[in-house]
Amino acid sequence: MEIRTEARVALESAVITHGLPRPHNLEAARAMQHAVRDAGATPHIIAVLHGTPCIGVSDAELESLAEYPAPSKIALHNLGIACAMRLTGGTTVAATVHLAHHAGIAVMATGGIGGVHRDGRDISGDLPVLARTPMLIVCSGAKVILDLPATREWLETHGIPVVGFRTDELPGFYTAHTGLRVDATVHDVDALVDLWRAHRSLGTAMLVVQPPPAAHALPPAELDALLQQAMRECAAAGITGAATTPWLLARLAQLSNGRTIAVNCALLAANARLAGEIARAIARAPRCDTNHHTIAY
Repeated sequence: MEIRTEARVALESAVITHGLPRPHNLEAARAMQHAVRDAGATPHIIAVLHGTPCIGVSDAELESLAEYPAPSKIALHNLGIACAMRLTGGTTVAATVHLAHHAGIAVMATGGIGGVHRDGRDISGDLPVLARTPMLIVCSGAKVILDLPATREWLETHGIPVVGFRTDELPGFYTAHTGLRVDATVHDVDALVDLWRAHRSLGTAMLVVQPPPAAHALPPAELDALLQQAMRECAAAGITGAATTPWLLARLAQLSNGRTIAVNCALLAANARLAGEIARAIARAPRCDTNHHTIAY
């Protein structure tokens, strides 16, 4: 079918600079690009290079970013500062959504969004941006170190629907099962596009969630045991604030003998592929058929 507009997918880069160790970060980024292209869309890795927000980077720039000695973690609150100070770094979900939306890109893929922290005193800067930006975001839920029930409630309260792609649960990043229900379940990409077209005028993001690939996902009980140990060690080490998330993710990788890294890489590629398929479907000319797509509530 004829493509009406270019199918484009935004990819966040904080996972490259802060989410995965070398060389997995570069391998994962390239795998995401390949997955988007294989789905018939164009990937745009969003990053800030020497103070310039980039909607897409070259392969040489991607290598440089993945190997940069001290990259900044750039969220929305410090995006302007990073530009003024000519910093180089990876953009979080919040900064990526902001930049992609202003570049006219409607679909984004990531691993997991930020959310409500377990201490209940803080929330990720990702959430307010999702509450005011009409963007379709493919992910595998929120990062498991967060308070997932509170995050799910925050999304609902602020008008951000959670649509499961072939799942009726909000995934837990490394695991498929959390017991938290999604707002709707769909089983094909065209049904997702129907929901997006109905929602986008409301002004908030829509999350499309799918579990990590079954071959890599961790059982919930095993993951919880690893997480509890990592959290105890984190508290004993006096790690607080912004350092907590990278410390916990790194410790989980150690405790799981690298299995959490394998899950992360696998779900990033899977989410990028689904985002590419969605972007391509959105870009198609409207169809005049009467196909009915079942939405399970």
